[in-house]
Amino acid sequence: VQLQASGGGLVQPGGSLTLSCISSGRLDHYGIAWLRQAPGKEREKVLCISGMDGSTYWEDSMEGRFTISREKNTVYLQMNNLKPEDTAVYYCAADPFDRCDLGIIGPNWRWGQGTLVTVSS
Repeated sequence: VQLQASGGGLVQPGGSLTLSCISSGRLDHYGIAWLRQAPGKEREKVLCISGMDGSTYWEDSMEGRFTISREKNTVYLQMNNLKPEDTAVYYCAADPFDRCDLGIIGPNWRWGQGTLVTVSS
């Protein structure tokens, strides 16, 4: 499966943005995750959704401001009440073992290109 992330841009603090991750194939057997990396910082997990049953994971990381959802071959990341510290390149990635619950980013994950989100006034 190949992934393409889009939807990044410049948004003011307190604003909202929706990112999309479009897959070239079906996602029934993949966990799809959003991760982000800010300049000079380590990569950070955002949210993950199971391909099998749509369960979501890693919610504690974003204080409930972000939600992840899936529709056919697209996974969305809805981001609300954005803060300057949310500024980062956001990546979507596919876990072929569909184990979001483990929270482990493995070498077999397939990555889309990143999309830049800038939160600034």
